[in-house]
Amino acid sequence: MRDKSKVWVSDLNARENIHSGFRRAAPVRFYDTTLRDGEQTVGVVLDAVQKLEIARKLDELGVARIEAGFPRVSAEDAEAIQLMSKAGLKAELWGFSRAVKADVEEILRLGLRATIIEAPTSDIKLKAYGISREEVLRRIRDAVSFASSNGVTVAYFAVDGTRTELEFLRQVYEEAVAAGAKEIVVVDTIGACGPEAAEFLVSQVCHWLGPTIPIHWHGHNDFGLGTACAVAAVRAGASWIQGTINGMGERAGNADLGEIALALTCLYDVPVELNLDKIREVSAVVRRAAGYEFEAWKPVVGENLFMRESGAVATQFHIPEAIEPFSAELVGATRSIVLGKKSGLDSIDLKCRELGLPQLSPEARASVLAAVKRRSMEKRGLVSDDEFRQMVAEVGSEKWEVESERRKA
Repeated sequence: MRDKSKVWVSDLNARENIHSGFRRAAPVRFYDTTLRDGEQTVGVVLDAVQKLEIARKLDELGVARIEAGFPRVSAEDAEAIQLMSKAGLKAELWGFSRAVKADVEEILRLGLRATIIEAPTSDIKLKAYGISREEVLRRIRDAVSFASSNGVTVAYFAVDGTRTELEFLRQVYEEAVAAGAKEIVVVDTIGACGPEAAEFLVSQVCHWLGPTIPIHWHGHNDFGLGTACAVAAVRAGASWIQGTINGMGERAGNADLGEIALALTCLYDVPVELNLDKIREVSAVVRRAAGYEFEAWKPVVGENLFMRESGAVATQFHIPEAIEPFSAELVGATRSIVLGKKSGLDSIDLKCRELGLPQLSPEARASVLAAVKRRSMEKRGLVSDDEFRQMVAEVGSEKWEVESERRKA
């Protein structure tokens, strides 16, 4: 459960009608698909060594399951799986396969003991693939039973499940379970659900299948609701959340595991199995390997979250709960004052203290602040620590020259 001394959210979150449905003893667990679905981000290519590095970091993060790849369609994924299998990871390694016997055979060849098996279920997708409902049911039964009979744990993954006619989706899930699937994934393939719809569908699936079948939620972020939908799925009974680091993935990306874990912990007091104090470190490793950047204001891992430029906010810097909803320590971040156009007099004092510089007189402080604002406007950005030191030195030099001239007079 959350450390309440590090979380400063609204008490409204604790109201009975909001908290109801979230009471659970078992923590929500995370199934990471950065190495498979995340790599589908346009322009991203991860080699086997990079995937191993990321897998090690995911393991440190406390991710319970790592989707190691789609080996039937990628020799590089097969190589990465072999490296990961020898790495002594605590996390379970899962494969990904279609409802095709040859895909499952590759999972077996690599020695994986668990896999997702996917097949489309919506009429839109079935039409796109040119297969009937009867044919997809046959493929699901055959692939799931083949994997299960060979000792592989299967979670059945209904592609475009959120746009599938409900009675057919129920039939698909029930037949997958009858064929040997131990877990079921509710899949919002193109981010087509709002949180209310996600909660409704997950609750329906839990009702159809009963309490012995763990339910996953796999969502995307096309409407910016990836985190909200995952939270709603947990409220409805999902015990596993699938997603990626930094929310990377096709189109607008996948659900972001760090955001979801933090929201569940801080807003709903739901226990999660993730070491949030490592999330920014893991985020940086994935970002460097994939070669992309994201906005500095991104929740949980953004560069700006614990930086303060505004002078009005800097006056409250010594009281974190006045200007932040959760402690920087919770996500392994460091708080800092930065200087720019919007800085104030208190910002100058705080930066001097941070850099071990002597405190300035009121006159000198005002002069330095004016210099900071001028420089920030000139460069259209922040003033660096080295630039600030120079400004302080120049003001001190000017003061000495004025005093020297006064003595001469």
